[in-house]
Amino acid sequence: MSEEISSIITTADEHMLKAIGHLEAELVKIRAGKANPQMLDGIVVDYYGSPMPINQVANISVTDARTLTIQPWEKNMLQPIERSIIAANIGINPQNDGNLIRLFLPPLTEERRKELVKKCQGEGEQSRIAIRNIRRDAIEHIKKLQKDGLSEDAAKDAEADMQKVTDKFISLVEKHLNQKEKEIMTV
Repeated sequence: MSEEISSIITTADEHMLKAIGHLEAELVKIRAGKANPQMLDGIVVDYYGSPMPINQVANISVTDARTLTIQPWEKNMLQPIERSIIAANIGINPQNDGNLIRLFLPPLTEERRKELVKKCQGEGEQSRIAIRNIRRDAIEHIKKLQKDGLSEDAAKDAEADMQKVTDKFISLVEKHLNQKEKEIMTV
């Protein structure tokens, strides 16, 4: 039985780690005033009829703290890339000079910074919900094992261990959110 409990807790731990990984990926996409090529992750370009991620049809580089340049591998991809960026509605207007596309990030206003912090908090709440759902599923498994003959003490200990794992990941979510908030709010 103890192997089954450790298996349940290990599986829950892995799933919670994935939830943290998702949170990190989402927080990277939220811009903090500095140019970051990962801001364009998730934007797809129509490449000869099939959708492709923007980083697979062009070279994305940071020229300075507020500028991204996108150098397509084929010149005829300039227009589709530009259209995709506009359609993604990331709050940046692309500047096309015929060879490459420049994205100038405007400086963030206080109001916009607060909006971005709220967006981060929303992502954090989604991660907390995911972690709590994983905990709930693990505890349901433990209760099933208890019905199948696991002692009550062992079940309570397993639930306590599950809660410790959950608390660890919830505090990790808070740490990521605090870092991102500090990054956004520094002028």
